[in-house]
Amino acid sequence: FCESVKLLPTGTVISEAAPHALPKMSGRSKDKVTSIFRKLFKSSSKGDEGPSKPSTSGTGSPARRLLRCRDSVSPATSQTSPGFASKGKRDETHNKTVRARRLMKELRDLQRLQNSKPDPVFTVELVDDNLFEWHVKLFKVDSDSDLGNDMKDLGIGHILLHLIFPENFPFAPPFMRVISPRIEKGFVMEGGAICMELLTPRGWASAYTVEAVIMQFAASVVKGQGRIQRKNKGQKVFSRRTAEESFRSLVKTHDKYGWVTPSLADG
Repeated sequence: FCESVKLLPTGTVISEAAPHALPKMSGRSKDKVTSIFRKLFKSSSKGDEGPSKPSTSGTGSPARRLLRCRDSVSPATSQTSPGFASKGKRDETHNKTVRARRLMKELRDLQRLQNSKPDPVFTVELVDDNLFEWHVKLFKVDSDSDLGNDMKDLGIGHILLHLIFPENFPFAPPFMRVISPRIEKGFVMEGGAICMELLTPRGWASAYTVEAVIMQFAASVVKGQGRIQRKNKGQKVFSRRTAEESFRSLVKTHDKYGWVTPSLADG
């Protein structure tokens, strides 16, 4: 009889299992039976709850219950996995570590070399104690060249170079420019930028050392018939910003038209 019971709006109780078994009732009897069933169902519900205080987590609309469940989640479970969040930071830290180790080694080697000779070809020093920014003083170029004679005649003891090492060094080349004196030709461009394939991403290799870069410049500036500029009139600004703009322009040009490799007969 109680297998499946439905309460109709009129208060009539019908069993789906055997509706034909119900006797006919008056309206008053039907109301009485309905009242009995409601009391039974109500008391059964209270009995299941037991003496303890009922939980309020199941009350309210589904949206409110969902919000309460969301708020009860531990913060640790809602955080993004650190393996993905810190991958970029790990790569950046790794690059900086490689750059620092490489430059520390090269700086020690160059300082040991220059201290072992009374008249070194060049010396290096940090700019404001910054490991990633160097000043290089080039004391010697070909003494028989026009540039070498200009340095003697004008009493210029060295060529001052400025090197900046990017975060991905040694996998990318340093940016190098001439600070002083102002040099014409010799592959020295506006702002002191240097037109040398070795200093471009296309011509660079991680095995190249700072010493190799300096010696290559010393050969190139002579090969390009560099001269010290003596006339002050119409001098172009020698600044880092001008040098960077000039360097980007020449790299773009050479990427489009290529680099001219001199023959072996030209040295």
